[in-house]
Amino acid sequence: MLNFPVDPAALAPHVPSGLELDFHHGVTYLSLVGFRFMRMKVRGIRALCHQNFDEVNLRIYVRRRVGEAWRRGVVFIKEIVSRRLIAFAARTLYNENYIVMPMRSQVKLPEAEAQGALTYEWNCGQRWHTMKADVAGEPGMAALGSEEEFITEHYWGYTRQRDGGTMEYGVEHPRWRIWKDARARFDGDAARLYPPEFVPFLSAPPRSALVAAGSSVVVRSGRRL
Repeated sequence: MLNFPVDPAALAPHVPSGLELDFHHGVTYLSLVGFRFMRMKVRGIRALCHQNFDEVNLRIYVRRRVGEAWRRGVVFIKEIVSRRLIAFAARTLYNENYIVMPMRSQVKLPEAEAQGALTYEWNCGQRWHTMKADVAGEPGMAALGSEEEFITEHYWGYTRQRDGGTMEYGVEHPRWRIWKDARARFDGDAARLYPPEFVPFLSAPPRSALVAAGSSVVVRSGRRL
């Protein structure tokens, strides 16, 4: 997870109706996230040739007031996968902005004293775009109130619908163990990949980088607000 502080004015047009931007100590973030789906199931049924694949997404952080509590969630700006059926299903069921590109990855987590390295790559415009992180040591739990907790602990997803409405869906997973202060970089043509208002921020080094250990994740069916 590569995290970039962003001017709230650049994020505001991407916030679906009924939501507001979520701040951490006065800062709004844009995160570039690379991860692997493994043994994916749809309604409990294994997805045949689509169980294991990579994804890279760009996301922002939002919240919604429900009674006396806040539901803290994410909105995806763009999601890149290599599986056409996955992209079709996500666009159809959730109106998520999935696109298909050739992808490859190498994931080696730290063992004993050895350093770990993770690389996700996707091909667009006849070049490979890369996000990479190097980590060492043992992962730990994010401290309460920390930037790491803010980035990783979101349990709702929100999507703007074609008619301007908003869909909300729950996401369930245990608190992730993380390696913080990872040495990381993004090497790519942000102008080719993402909205122009984000290019200056993605062209600078990330403010922070995290690597999270994997876990089981459940994505619930969505409902319109």
